[in-house]
Amino acid sequence: MLERFVRPAVRRWPVALALSAAPLAAWPQATVKNDGQWRYAFGAGASRSSGNSNVASLNITGEAVRATGIDKLLFAGRGVYARTEGITTTENTQLGTQYNRDLSSEWFAFGRADALRDRPANIASRFSVHGGPGWHLIRGERLSWDISAGVGYTQDRYIAPAEVGGAMRSEYGHTELVLAEESTHKLWDTTDFRQKLQFFPNLQKSGEFRAAFDANIAVAMNAALSLTAGLSYRYDSDPGVGHGPRDLLFVTGVSVKLD
Repeated sequence: MLERFVRPAVRRWPVALALSAAPLAAWPQATVKNDGQWRYAFGAGASRSSGNSNVASLNITGEAVRATGIDKLLFAGRGVYARTEGITTTENTQLGTQYNRDLSSEWFAFGRADALRDRPANIASRFSVHGGPGWHLIRGERLSWDISAGVGYTQDRYIAPAEVGGAMRSEYGHTELVLAEESTHKLWDTTDFRQKLQFFPNLQKSGEFRAAFDANIAVAMNAALSLTAGLSYRYDSDPGVGHGPRDLLFVTGVSVKLD
């Protein structure tokens, strides 16, 4: 899938927080059909401006999905790099995979693994694994809505030691809950929308949590090409001294599906 990362459409808070957990915002959306066949979507985009402002950015994305009547396996990856006036403002790489398997017509089990690197947020690496049960609240061709809950573990390694959890650390690992809801909507024959909201309470330190919201809309121009817009918001109650708790990213672009 081809997707253009448009720098003027991106707003980041003064101090960035690493983007993490289920990757959705402006990611290529591979077609999902319950036939057991792999389907892919890839993208790469870049922008460059000079003169009154010197801005350069690069965005590479990809998604692969295989689904049957009882399970679904998804792989996704994204790399985003941007510089403004010679300063690196974004250097973010994400990889993720999730497997869902139906236990009945309403209940399913899921397992997920994610990896992240974000230098401006001082994250040398973040690895997370989660798993648990879920419920198909609505299951249809034009509307699907799932809710899920589980438990997992996240391990962070920092580029420079940071004060996290009340102490200076070069790495920090903790168990956490994951509570999530996600939906896909066929708004019109040519317009698809999907969103996901996740909440990660820290089980080792009361009151600390992470939250993530992702939304993406795609308007088809033909069978393969679509106009896309995505919003990603992250919150971390304890990101470390010198780093803000919020991160907001908005991306618009053009995508192409390879079915």
